[in-house]
Amino acid sequence: MSEVRSTFTLTPGSRALDFEMPDAQGKSHRLGEVAGPRGLLVAFACNHCPFVIHLAREVGALAAAAKERGVGTVAINSNDVERFPADGPEEMLEFATRYGWDFPYLIDETQEVAKGYAAACTPDFYLFDGYLRLFYAGQFDASRPGSGEANGADLGGALDLMLAGGEAPAGAYPSSGCNIKWKLGNEPGWFG
Repeated sequence: MSEVRSTFTLTPGSRALDFEMPDAQGKSHRLGEVAGPRGLLVAFACNHCPFVIHLAREVGALAAAAKERGVGTVAINSNDVERFPADGPEEMLEFATRYGWDFPYLIDETQEVAKGYAAACTPDFYLFDGYLRLFYAGQFDASRPGSGEANGADLGGALDLMLAGGEAPAGAYPSSGCNIKWKLGNEPGWFG
């Protein structure tokens, strides 16, 4: 299992890039519809990556707690489902149900949203404030598959700081996980 880290191209204060994508049932979702009044958590994810599976239940719990505090969550699957059918729409529905993801899980068919956010891995996390400006990009927590239990300490701590009006954490550790499975010939410049 190789580990890839986020590119961190978006910097604190960067505005969330707009999007419109379908979920696994074909319902379209826009950025403004998934954001809460106090912010938005964007998570690039997939169904088969061991790093995502390791965090999945805790991501669902953190998203539920964030929703109660006015912060929406959206997960985005940008993987090439033709080459990686385990990340297909039916599997997305089953995955979201299994791990308690009560938020939209969208399909980035063109992979342009992942490119726009400069997402590199699954999972890759971006926390935006109520003005949809980037507050935090970094790891969920320091655990990894086979090494510690997921608890969301880093992302949860950043959420607490943001909602309290504090400063973004300095020197956040990048998200780590499996690389996004780019369609052949569609790989971004940072991939390779």
